[in-house]
Amino acid sequence: MSEVKISAETRNEFGKGAARRIRRDSKVPGVLYGHGSDPLHLTLPGHELLLALRTPNVLISLDIDGKTNELAIPKSVQRDPIKGYLEHVDLQLVKRGEKVTVEIPVNAEGELAAGGNLLEHVLNALPVEAEATHIPEGVTVSVEGLEAGASVLAKDITLPSGVTLAVDGETVVLQILAAQAEEAPEGETEGEAAAEA
Repeated sequence: MSEVKISAETRNEFGKGAARRIRRDSKVPGVLYGHGSDPLHLTLPGHELLLALRTPNVLISLDIDGKTNELAIPKSVQRDPIKGYLEHVDLQLVKRGEKVTVEIPVNAEGELAAGGNLLEHVLNALPVEAEATHIPEGVTVSVEGLEAGASVLAKDITLPSGVTLAVDGETVVLQILAAQAEEAPEGETEGEAAAEA
């Protein structure tokens, strides 16, 4: 679990105009909330934040106005749909030792059984509960030799120590789909093709 230090400034200007001015300065408006405290509106350095957010569930150590330090994890990130730059970020206040619910990426490894079957990620990310300072970067699941119709349930995934599922154990995470049958010749309906077979 990586921890990234970022300097932040409190802000008192709100609205679209203020947000545009902040972004023009290569900065990102954000909000820090949690633990029953009032939301704190912040301005964060755009480039540093962008680099930090490349790590899923990154732990951010915020130096606010050079006076206070807070730990936070990103909860919601808004990007420009066309250009991809950061528009706004919501950060959740956390404390060392505290458990938080996050989603971690699911990575599959291994070769499926022969036959051209397809692997479907029903869940790309697995909801788990973990200590704020020990959030795993992801989980790897072996699909070696799995046949069509097989599935991997949430309870089948081995989680790191101290991490628990935050979803029903029977939830399907990955499933193996049979290779698609050849399409019927043009003009034939599915029923006619099946009758001929």
